[in-house]
Amino acid sequence: MKKNLNTLAALTALAILAAPLTASAHCGSCGSEDNHAHDTEAATEASTGTLAIFTLAEDAGFNTLVAAIKAAGLEETLTDSGPFTVFAPTDEAFAKLPDGTVEALLADPVMLRKVLLYHVVAGSVTSVQIVELTEATTLEGTDVIISIEDGVEINDAKVVQADIEASNGTVHVIDTVLIPAEI
Repeated sequence: MKKNLNTLAALTALAILAAPLTASAHCGSCGSEDNHAHDTEAATEASTGTLAIFTLAEDAGFNTLVAAIKAAGLEETLTDSGPFTVFAPTDEAFAKLPDGTVEALLADPVMLRKVLLYHVVAGSVTSVQIVELTEATTLEGTDVIISIEDGVEINDAKVVQADIEASNGTVHVIDTVLIPAEI
């Protein structure tokens, strides 16, 4: 059953007040804290809840994601707007794509924007809330599937770090780039 994300976003403030979440908590989905990419560790250190999503990604060393956000013209949106929930792929996630994919996306801002918006959900949805969902509609317009059978997964991407607070939302680090079905 799909739950209303607007309702969940409205409940975020209550969840934060009732049980504050820290960015340093390990999600447990990968089985080992030692296997986390340097991006994930940097995100924990940079996360203060006062940085916007784009600035947080930039400061944490998500180099490919930052370059893609700039190329797609989403820098201002992810700095000044929100709240959003972003499923942020690591540099290693981008490296897993077939050869030439990142370059092709960077050369096509319209397609790149579509892919990036497939990583963003309206509202600030924490891990406590996300595990209650089976799907979520992205800003790209289609749904991602949420599973908690083998750790938290968004489509086929594992969440390797959850609940990084930003001033304009929440970031969940993922190990695979999400690609909309029609691409």
